[in-house]
Amino acid sequence: MGIIRDVGIDNGKVTVKITPTYTGCPAMDMIGMQIKAALGEAGYEADVLTILAPAWSTDWMSETGKQKLRAYGIAPPMPKQSVCNDRLFAAEEAIQCPRCDSWHTHRISEFGSTACKSLYQCDDCKEPFDYFKCH
Repeated sequence: MGIIRDVGIDNGKVTVKITPTYTGCPAMDMIGMQIKAALGEAGYEADVLTILAPAWSTDWMSETGKQKLRAYGIAPPMPKQSVCNDRLFAAEEAIQCPRCDSWHTHRISEFGSTACKSLYQCDDCKEPFDYFKCH
């Protein structure tokens, strides 16, 4: 997802800096706890810090991360956003269905399961799906 911004080790203590996809993302506490737990299981003492600047961007997502989102049923961000600018905020764009690959989709809601996603529905397979909004 590209939310890990930096990892450092000082005197045996690991510090991991993470940036949320959106300020106030409800998953960040759980992600931070899972990072600390995984490092603890590996024998490391760890701190997880949330960093808000610079703001997270979908450009930080790896291709592997995008493929994993698609496999999970979430449409990854488009390689080049066609409507991501101030004049066209909330304009609808063609989004490919992660289930059947159809481009015949429509947006149901600007906000999906979380603030960083929009809710779409495929007109062919009729399945609803989340899409990572441009940001």
